[in-house]
Amino acid sequence: MESLQGRVAAVTGAASGIGRALAIELANRGAHVALSDVDEAGLAETVGRCEGRGVKVTSQVLDVSDRDAVFAWAEQVAADHGAVHLIVNNAGVALSATVEHMTDDDIRWLMDINFWGVVHGTQAFLPHLKTAGEGHVVNISSVFGLIGIPTQSAYCASKFAVRGFTDALRVELEIERSCVSATTVHPGGIRTNIARNARMDASADRIAGEADRARREFDRVARTSPDRAAQRIIEAVLRDRRRLLIGADARVFDLVSRLPGRLAHGILVAGGRRRR
Repeated sequence: MESLQGRVAAVTGAASGIGRALAIELANRGAHVALSDVDEAGLAETVGRCEGRGVKVTSQVLDVSDRDAVFAWAEQVAADHGAVHLIVNNAGVALSATVEHMTDDDIRWLMDINFWGVVHGTQAFLPHLKTAGEGHVVNISSVFGLIGIPTQSAYCASKFAVRGFTDALRVELEIERSCVSATTVHPGGIRTNIARNARMDASADRIAGEADRARREFDRVARTSPDRAAQRIIEAVLRDRRRLLIGADARVFDLVSRLPGRLAHGILVAGGRRRR
């Protein structure tokens, strides 16, 4: 897509953070937006911020882990707007716990949202993007989809999975010379609520320190605003980027991921021991 003017964009996790910023930026650029989130109040606020810009705004309270609900939403968006050109699978949650102590319920909760939510959104909207004659899938991974981080095994697993899933999708689309493309996004520290709302097991505190201290540290190092992240994501769509790193910290993570395995592993172990 060379322009978003008059196109239809669907965004999950639109009640706050990057999702909200994307919704507003898309509306500012003349795109009609279909928004979803489990947070009804936050979603309504985002809708209010998008209205009055001469574009159509629709919304749906939605749990992306519910496959049937996501497919029903995609059908409704296509019916309400007449077409869909862009899907941003942004909804996500966080969990801090060691492998030894995290519960099955917690890891299933996270994977159902962070990974299966992306799968559901991609599969539900892909036929509509192809029908529109041009389209783009944006799946939000993380810098934790580049290297494994202690106490973040479940989160890393979900974001590595998003990365592999989206990379494979893009290759498939290029093989068939599709009118649809795909981008994987790896944000670094973005000033959102995901860390503050994370589930945190007591075992994580023994490695990463007290929960409050960990959240304060995240706020300190999170240098990129959601607004700037949204702008970068839209630029990546318009330039048809395969992968997008957001923030200087994301570039550092990418560099570490390219180091010889023993060296990268040593850096992570040394850093973790200092934190203890």
